[in-house]
Amino acid sequence: MRPEGDVATGANRQEVSARCILRAGAHVGGVDEVLLLPLTNHAPTGQPAKLTDHGSFRRCDLTQSRLNLTRTQILAFRRHVGALDQRLPRGRRSLRRAAWAGLQDSMPRAALLSIHARVEGTEPSTWEDPSLVQLWGPRYNAYVVAARDLTVFSLGRLPDDAKGRRVAEDQAARLHALLRGTSMTYGEAGRALGEHPNRLRYAAPTGTVVIRWDGARQPTIWTVPPPGLDPSEARLELARRYLHVFGPATPEAFAGWAGISARGGVAAFDALRRSLTPVRTPVGDAWILTPDEATFRAATGPTASARLLPSGDAYFLLQGDDRELLVPDADRRRALWTPRVWPGGVLVKGEVVGTWQRAEATVTVQTWRRLSRAARDAVEAEAESLPLPGLGGRIVVRWDD
Repeated sequence: MRPEGDVATGANRQEVSARCILRAGAHVGGVDEVLLLPLTNHAPTGQPAKLTDHGSFRRCDLTQSRLNLTRTQILAFRRHVGALDQRLPRGRRSLRRAAWAGLQDSMPRAALLSIHARVEGTEPSTWEDPSLVQLWGPRYNAYVVAARDLTVFSLGRLPDDAKGRRVAEDQAARLHALLRGTSMTYGEAGRALGEHPNRLRYAAPTGTVVIRWDGARQPTIWTVPPPGLDPSEARLELARRYLHVFGPATPEAFAGWAGISARGGVAAFDALRRSLTPVRTPVGDAWILTPDEATFRAATGPTASARLLPSGDAYFLLQGDDRELLVPDADRRRALWTPRVWPGGVLVKGEVVGTWQRAEATVTVQTWRRLSRAARDAVEAEAESLPLPGLGGRIVVRWDD
C-alpha cells in the first residue's frame, strides 16, 4: 500500500466541469437539490448544488474533483476483490465473499467453476454447501448466493412500478398456496397454476422463492418465509455489492445487470451519493464506493498464473464500454461475448488471453496469442483441477491455436 496521500500514477484527481439537473420534488434547506452529472451524460453522482432560478431543468457550472483511474488499476481492483489473483482459504466465509455479487449459474455448474477459480479445496459438491442457495437472481437468471444474502438478490430487485410489483406478489402468493411447504419441479407448478413455467420467475423478487437446479433436469422450487428487510434497503445493498465487484460503475450499468428500471438504478446511486466517489476511466466517467478508493490506489500485487472462468463469470459479465476496457480488441470481444452462449474466459497473468469450452472430459482452449510453455502448463493444471462431477476419466486439454 502507498502511504496515505501519495497518489498512484494515473490516479490523480482532476478538476472537471459538470452539469446540474434538477431532481423534481427534492428540496434541501428550502432550495432545490440537484444531481451532479458529468459532461459525458452518465448518471448522477448525487452531489447537491443550489439553483437560484426556477423551472424543471437548469444548467449550472460546478467544479468537482474527479479521480483518474487507469485500465491497469481497474482490472487489478476487480481481480483483487474477486479473489482471482489468490484463492481464498476453504470455508463458508470465503464462499460468501466469492458470491459477493452472486454467481451466475445459467450454464450447468458455472457457479461451481466460479467458486473453484476463487476458493481453495473446491469440490464437485461445494455448490450445495448449506451456506449457499440458488434463486432466480439478476435478470431472472439462475444464481448461487450466500443463503444469508438471499434477500439482497431477490427483494433488491422487486419492481418499482405498481403493475410489476403486483405480478411478483400475486405469483408468489399463488405458489405459496400451491406448495404449502412442499417442493416440486417448476414445470409441475406451472401446469398446476395454468402458467408457463418461466412466468414463475416473476415471483423471485419477493424473496420467498428459491430453487435447486443441477443442470440436468428442471429446477425444483419451494417457498420460504417473506424477508423482514425493506425493499429499498435491499436495493441499496445490491447496488453496493455491484459497485464493489464491478466498479467503477454507472447507474445505467447497475440497472442493466440487476434487471431493474433505469430510474431505479439512478435512484439507488442517488441514495448512496454520500458514500460514492466520482472517477474518470479510459471508457468514461463513473463512480466507486469511497471506501474502495484506497484499494484502487494500492500498488498492484502478484497475479495468478492462470484461471479458467466459466460462461457468465462475474469478471466478464459486462456490457457496453466495460467490455472494451477488459478486452480492447474488437475481434477478440466478439469471440468472448458471442451472440448466443458465451464460452469461458482464459485468464493468464491478469489478462484475458482466449476462450475455452468443454465437451465431457475434453477442454478446448483457443488463445489469442502464443503462450509460453509455463503459461500453457498453468492453463492445463487449472483444467485438470476443475471439480466437475461425473467425469469418467482425467480431463484432457486440446489446444486450438
